[in-house]
Amino acid sequence: MKLSAPREQLLAPLQSVMGVVERRQTMPILANVLLAVQNNKLSVTGTDLEVELVASSDVTVQQAGDITVPGRKLLDIIRTLPDKVLVNLSREGEKVVIKAGRSRFTLSTLPASEFPLIEDINARQTIRIARNQAARLIEKTHFAMAQQDVRYYLNGTLLETDGKTLRAVATDGHRLSLAEAELADAGAGGTQQVILPRKGVLELQRILAGDGELELSIGTNHIRAQIGDIRFTSKLIDGKFPEYGRVIPVNPPRIMTAGRDALRQALQRTSILSNEKYRGVRLTFGTNLLTIQAHNPEQEEAEDQVEVGFSGDEIEIGFNVTYLLDALAAIDVDTVEVGLTDANSSCVIRAPGDQAIKYVVMPMRL
Repeated sequence: MKLSAPREQLLAPLQSVMGVVERRQTMPILANVLLAVQNNKLSVTGTDLEVELVASSDVTVQQAGDITVPGRKLLDIIRTLPDKVLVNLSREGEKVVIKAGRSRFTLSTLPASEFPLIEDINARQTIRIARNQAARLIEKTHFAMAQQDVRYYLNGTLLETDGKTLRAVATDGHRLSLAEAELADAGAGGTQQVILPRKGVLELQRILAGDGELELSIGTNHIRAQIGDIRFTSKLIDGKFPEYGRVIPVNPPRIMTAGRDALRQALQRTSILSNEKYRGVRLTFGTNLLTIQAHNPEQEEAEDQVEVGFSGDEIEIGFNVTYLLDALAAIDVDTVEVGLTDANSSCVIRAPGDQAIKYVVMPMRL
């Protein structure tokens, strides 16, 4: 294996895949990246056995071949070289030698045959969606995923399609986020649900920026996407996602409207004196006035009031303030709508008239 390329042509694919290359591994090969060279193309592959990223770049190939080298070390070497310098990379016995200007580096290798690759994913359905739409679905929902929950199916995001729309749903059991978007190729296949693991969601979000169309291939155990020069493949979580439709309030009888920024700021101020562990605040909804209260074990108290649009009987509900703030941060418009049923039921937060993106927050006892 022998190739030469400007520094930038090597740096870009390495940076693209490094998110899944771990520093400390029980399997040494997973700290390496696979370099495969042929037809004046370099492909760089990184994997953690759950998510695989393959990035390609144009290079000048003197000799085709493949080998694995320590990923972080190679990235650090290429990153610290001068801009636009020509880099020569060649395999010499059991080592890979990198030369650029007066610099020379020798890296250890492991055989390419030992590198675990995800080959065919046996795609059952392929859907097309605009990249910015897919990025928006993840951006608006990913924060509600659980982290290391024993209910492993909550440690990810549900992707659901009926052929016309793609829906993303995430929940940690205390709050839920939902967003949906029209598919570019309506009528593509039937209804399907898959759960993308947390690591896959975050890596996909990182590489989705940009214009153009995204093709998602959904297999039995994997999902795959080609995004420019990067191919993303992730295992799916094998489990049944909760029936989320049951927890979304339908036509709540009480509606409060408020300025998003004024509500956020009042919640942030009040949260300073909330219990650091439980983060509870008490919301009292009165005629055109919302009162927010918090207190903590040190007997400190905070109270704030916001003018809102609300009519009907007074209602008092406790919520985790972090969940409310996360939902408000994900809404893009100046006015938000909060739908309420009673003091013991979840609230639904969304932009007025918007059914495509909604957030549900369960109440808490204070």
